[in-house]
Amino acid sequence: MYNLTTILIVGFFTFIINITETLAYSMRYAGLKTKQIAIAMSFVSSTLLVSRLSNMFQAPLLGKMVDTTVQIGTKQSLHNLELSFRIILFSGFLGIFVAALMTPTFVKIFQVAISKFLQIGSLPRMFLLTISSPRRLRIILKCITLPRLSMLKNISIKNLPKKFLILNGFVASIYAIGVLAALLAGAYLPELRATAIQLSGIVNGVATILFTLMVDPTGARITDQAVHNKRPAEDVKSVVFFLMFSRIIGILIISQIIFIPAVKYIMAITKLI
Repeated sequence: MYNLTTILIVGFFTFIINITETLAYSMRYAGLKTKQIAIAMSFVSSTLLVSRLSNMFQAPLLGKMVDTTVQIGTKQSLHNLELSFRIILFSGFLGIFVAALMTPTFVKIFQVAISKFLQIGSLPRMFLLTISSPRRLRIILKCITLPRLSMLKNISIKNLPKKFLILNGFVASIYAIGVLAALLAGAYLPELRATAIQLSGIVNGVATILFTLMVDPTGARITDQAVHNKRPAEDVKSVVFFLMFSRIIGILIISQIIFIPAVKYIMAITKLI
């Protein structure tokens, strides 16, 4: 049986994935502060490379957990796998929570990064110059800002569309369980394991459609309106806060509720195919 160390390693990568994806929200506010929205959004892709690399290391370990469970082939081993996956989901919540605490610091870091990128014009060169220069590293260290309740003073949900914030929570929960649900379905149907695992897309596909059509455009619209002074900058700050909050609710609560229904859904489609 896989040991606690494997669960902790997978949980760590899930933690990192959720930190980077959540901190990407703060890019909007940094872009607004610097009036460089296009550069800020391009930085999102660069930041998410950390998430993609973490997923690359995580995936084989998840596969090994499923293979070990199938080899044992008992109800208890399946129960243990489900419990392990729920722990991994919880580590995703911890990543979001930590990212929320780090947001004030990273908004400042992203502002500095955008400013330096405008001067240098190359991300790799900017990174190398930063780590090789004690002066630049001190600038980064000065960006460290401890979160305070006073930072929430101007945050309000009043002027924000509520639907897209609610949808963001559901999208986050679906993304969180998509692969895990397919893997657990494969453990329950070992003879059709490859088919079940490939069906993670029928879960994540719903999230992708909702995010692309309903969530991301609304957030971008609010940011552009703030850039053109059609709404206060505090609205973008509020968007960042409530996107993080809805993501926390999505992964901490909703994902745990819909996890097994998603597994059963994938199992049903697998048998139907």
